[in-house]
Amino acid sequence: MRFRDSEIVFTHGGKGQNLDIPSANPLNYFDVVSNATGLPKLTVDGKLFLPSTDARQRSGKFPLVMVVPGSLGVAPSHLAHAETLVGDGFAAFVLDSFGARDVTSTVANQTQFSFAASAYDVLAAWKVLAQHPQIDAGRIGAQGHSRGGSAVMTAATRRFADPVLGEGAGLKAVLAAYPWSGHQFLDPRVGETDIRVVMGDADEWCSPMQVQGHCQAIRLAGGHAAMRLIGGAHHSFDRGTEIADVAEASVSPAAPTVYLADDGAFIHPLRDGGDRALTDRDLMVYALKAGYGRKGAKIGSHAGEAELFRDDMLAFWQRTLG
Repeated sequence: MRFRDSEIVFTHGGKGQNLDIPSANPLNYFDVVSNATGLPKLTVDGKLFLPSTDARQRSGKFPLVMVVPGSLGVAPSHLAHAETLVGDGFAAFVLDSFGARDVTSTVANQTQFSFAASAYDVLAAWKVLAQHPQIDAGRIGAQGHSRGGSAVMTAATRRFADPVLGEGAGLKAVLAAYPWSGHQFLDPRVGETDIRVVMGDADEWCSPMQVQGHCQAIRLAGGHAAMRLIGGAHHSFDRGTEIADVAEASVSPAAPTVYLADDGAFIHPLRDGGDRALTDRDLMVYALKAGYGRKGAKIGSHAGEAELFRDDMLAFWQRTLG
């Protein structure tokens, strides 16, 4: 069953409202940066959750946090985060990039749709949410997990966002939970967007060092980016489930970073200059042939880690949007 067909009601808010998001299916980042008006169209969707009627009467328009799931699609942990945020007075929108593309998981194959498409969905959702009469357009943030963390960091990057939203428009803040930073723009500027990363140092899916480098590049370009590294924590340490090995996971955390030219073209690690025809699959094949790929990686939580994430999450959104 698609996420949109499920009925979800939060304790401190009403039933989730389905919103259609006019988005697109770009082949790569070049498609977005240099061909934003000619992209193949696609409508994705998600559910909007608003705080209770009493909270609405007190506060007027709500700040909103967009929750962007990772490679397993919308999970109970994402809904739990959204419910926590609604209980704290935020509106929450849970984005589903998978259902409309007839994808259930990208764990075994991340190339079923591009990382650029994931990030474009975030910007497309911002456009819709910024027009909602109950949402404060100046206080919209995005919280992404794993692949979703990559999406929200890219969506905050001005080289990617400006061609879609216009100069300077977009997310006020981004919380990236254990993101993959394998694709980075040579120009990493994020403007006024406040970036926070929370990640475990035992992550087997994504490289903490690569993400540290990404945050430092943002800082050196004048942006605000902070990273909290959690000792002993694995990927998806916010799930509140026991540590488990995902045997089908295809990962290559030690592969070289692939940089993106100003026009969005991939720069192959073994070549000079951008190639607008390169795709995610081309770079994944390179990583596998170079010996970086492997199967199997752990996810899950040690005692107290889910609560640690929840507290960090609430403190960040209260500081940036509250």
